[in-house]
Amino acid sequence: MDKPIFQHADVIAREISESVQKVDGTQIEELIKRIMRSESIFVAGGGRSGLMIRSFAMRLMQMGYKVHVVGDTVTPAIGERDLLLIGSGSGETQSLVAMAQKAKSIGSALAVVTIKPESRLGKLSDTVVVLPGATKDQNQDNLVTVQPMASLFEQTLLIVLDAVILRLMEQKELQSDNMFGLHANLE
Repeated sequence: MDKPIFQHADVIAREISESVQKVDGTQIEELIKRIMRSESIFVAGGGRSGLMIRSFAMRLMQMGYKVHVVGDTVTPAIGERDLLLIGSGSGETQSLVAMAQKAKSIGSALAVVTIKPESRLGKLSDTVVVLPGATKDQNQDNLVTVQPMASLFEQTLLIVLDAVILRLMEQKELQSDNMFGLHANLE
């Protein structure tokens, strides 16, 4: 007999909780400092990681930060006082590595959220946040997951970045009500 859907959801929730508990808080605080001292924040990621990082960009915008999603047609040039934040489980996605190299050559700060701090993106970055999880090929030694491909990394990425938003809200003394003024109103 098939498992009821809530049993799968419970396993996923437990995996996410275990994953989040393994994140180094000092790495998160360094990312927060980088965000707060940046003139503009540019975000990038591929596939589902890209979707998670876009949701982070939306919340930053609602907090009043100048934020841009790399690849959007209205994304301006990155500058020396800006931050490029990349979400990449493997840290090896060629297009993201090229983007990071370009940002570094301009003098921009680079932060990456990844499973693999020893990856090319990890080595290029000024700030690295390591999340447990599996890459697409499931070759990992730091966490076991029943979920396919990089699902656990992507879910943990979303939760950790939402926690970063809450921390930024605390530091800026913002409440959710304050943010509605910048919420999309053409929906």
